[in-house]
Amino acid sequence: MTYKALRKEVCDANHELQNINLTFLGRGEVSGLDRERGVMVVKPASISHERLIPEDMLVLDFSGTRLEGTLAPSPDAITHLYLAQAFMEVGFIVSSFGPHTAMFAQALRPIPCLGSLHAAHFKGEIPITRMLRKPELDRSYEKSLAAVIIERFGRMVHLETPAVLVASHGAVAWGQTSEEAVLKARAVEELARIALGALQLAPTIQPIPAMLVERTFADYRK
Repeated sequence: MTYKALRKEVCDANHELQNINLTFLGRGEVSGLDRERGVMVVKPASISHERLIPEDMLVLDFSGTRLEGTLAPSPDAITHLYLAQAFMEVGFIVSSFGPHTAMFAQALRPIPCLGSLHAAHFKGEIPITRMLRKPELDRSYEKSLAAVIIERFGRMVHLETPAVLVASHGAVAWGQTSEEAVLKARAVEELARIALGALQLAPTIQPIPAMLVERTFADYRK
C-alpha cells in the first residue's frame, strides 16, 4: 500500500505555503488526510520547504505511528493529527506564520470582521485561543494546542469559520481540499493586514452587523 498521490499533493501544498510567504524560518506546514485509509501525510521537521520532495513526506496512522518515512514529524503536524480527529469533515490542515497573522496572535487579539472581504471567507471574527496553562504544557504541548483550539470552537461551526489564531503562536486553518485550506490560511494573513490598517485609521471601528455577515457569507457560497 502506497500513498504516492497524497504525498505529492501535500508536498506541493507546502511549497505553495512558502511561495505565498506564510512560513517563517522553516515553520509552517500543510498536512493532508486520507480518512478511508486512516492516515495523515505530514511534513518532516528536519527538511526545509525548498528542499522538500514527495518522498520526504511522512505517513502516520491516526495513533501517530509512522507507516512510511523515517524522519520525525514537526510539532505542528502532531497538533494537526489531534485536530483531524475532532474536525471530521476536514481533509487538510495548515499551520501558518504570516507576519500580520503573528501580530494579532502575539497581541492576543482575534481578527474582527470589519467588512465584506472578511465575511466572504469567515462567518464572523477569526477567534483566538486562550494561553496554555502550565499543566497543559507539562503533559503534551502539541496535544494541548489542539485541545485549546477545539475548546475555543465550542458550539461554533468549524467549516463556517475555518481558521483560528493560536495565542502567541500563529494560525491554523483547514479545508476539505488542499487548495481550500491554503486559501483560508492566505485569507487569514490578508485580512489581518487589512484589519490592522483599518484599526490604525479608525481605532474605534466596529465589526459589521451580523445580518451583513450572514448575507455576504451565504452569497459567497452560491
